[in-house]
Amino acid sequence: MRGAPTILHLDMDAFYAAVEQAAKPSLRGKPVVVGGLGPRGVVSTASYEARLYGVHSAMPMAQARRLCPNAAYLTPRFTLYRQVSDVVMEILGRHSPLVEPLSLDEAFVDLEAGDMLEAAETRAAREVGARLRVMIREATGLSGSVGLAGSKMLAKIASEEAKPDGLYLIEPGAERELLAPMPVRTLPGVGPATAEVLRRAGLTTVGDAAEAGEAELLRLLGKAHGASLYAMANGWDDRPVIAERDAKSVSVEDTFDVDLTERTLVQAHVARLAGRCVERLQAAGRSGRTVVIKVRSYDFSTLTRSETLRGPTDDPSVVREAAARLIDTVDTTAGVRLLGVGVTGLADFTQEDLFAQAAAAAEAAGPAEGEPHAVGAARAPSEEEDAKPLADRRWLPGRDVWHAEHGFGWVQGSGVGRVTVRFETPDSAPGRVRTYPVDDPGLQPADPVPLAAMAGREGRSSGGGTGRAE
Repeated sequence: MRGAPTILHLDMDAFYAAVEQAAKPSLRGKPVVVGGLGPRGVVSTASYEARLYGVHSAMPMAQARRLCPNAAYLTPRFTLYRQVSDVVMEILGRHSPLVEPLSLDEAFVDLEAGDMLEAAETRAAREVGARLRVMIREATGLSGSVGLAGSKMLAKIASEEAKPDGLYLIEPGAERELLAPMPVRTLPGVGPATAEVLRRAGLTTVGDAAEAGEAELLRLLGKAHGASLYAMANGWDDRPVIAERDAKSVSVEDTFDVDLTERTLVQAHVARLAGRCVERLQAAGRSGRTVVIKVRSYDFSTLTRSETLRGPTDDPSVVREAAARLIDTVDTTAGVRLLGVGVTGLADFTQEDLFAQAAAAAEAAGPAEGEPHAVGAARAPSEEEDAKPLADRRWLPGRDVWHAEHGFGWVQGSGVGRVTVRFETPDSAPGRVRTYPVDDPGLQPADPVPLAAMAGREGRSSGGGTGRAE
């Protein structure tokens, strides 16, 4: 544990939704939900305006629509999100050579390793954190929440306390006092099952777990988990910030508060996790050859299934389709407590013919429109798409388009042979809405407006305000 709060955790606020609001003037200050829009769709990110209605990530999209019917529901545009993420990570890199990205919108920074921290003290760390937030807002127009502490675990907890759009610093020596009243679920690795075991033993807060002692936690949870929980409950965490890892795999998993029994919901969560896994894979500049799923049942029994591809890939379609095939081989009717998706056999390149494989798989499977992390929604039309009849093009909500007469716009919706487009760019006023036949030859898919057009403006981030400052 460090004697100064020099580990920083940045978490961008409602990142996907905030980027969409920044890029679409008509959506600023309004509820925005990003995710899969088909019958199996799941919410990836909800703006803070949508969260006021109870919408949150991992929620089935149908439920989100019931809670907030007037929100803008958009498919993800990962090309644009990666552009913004690259800008944010570059700013973090100016503060330290040790930056550990966790996803497109989240990273740890070791301030002691940089030359912007004049002294390893609380005041200097706070000043650097505040300056970093200003730099990110000026460069992207978006807000990020910053946590500062003497360890990675506490820095991440601090950034959660700072949300939205704030800075929270945990003073060295105050860790146990701060953690004590928090629920045990605050600690990393404590899911619903572990929390229930602790609850039955009368341990509901972090302070309860610390006071119970290591021996009791070992008895309740076993050697490895009990020892880890005891250390975390006391605020002990000496993990370093690692800029580059020689990872053998990339994976993500979720533990659910209520066991999943509905098959379509299990499939939707697998699709969402596959998308998150690819985000991490791409953020690391890697590709992988083998797709793995992990399923933990209601009785804590765990199984894995894997499929090895013809070559390494970082294509979301390929990973999502492989994960879907794998989950189809598993009986989940009794209830699923945990799901995970991973990629192993990592490499630093991709095999080009896998794009043809993805297209063939998508055509054969016929995925629902706007599944979580669908690809192609933020790219210029491919050669295959150009070859399609105009009437067969899919105009997904949120997709970038170009019209020969009116210029750049984005799809608000489509159906019954018509597509509605709002013509605006990040720097424009809220634009006009026009409707066209889906086969209008003047309407074409397009790339997102360049990132540079998003910088230097005010009032673009969701939520607004100055946030909290410590």
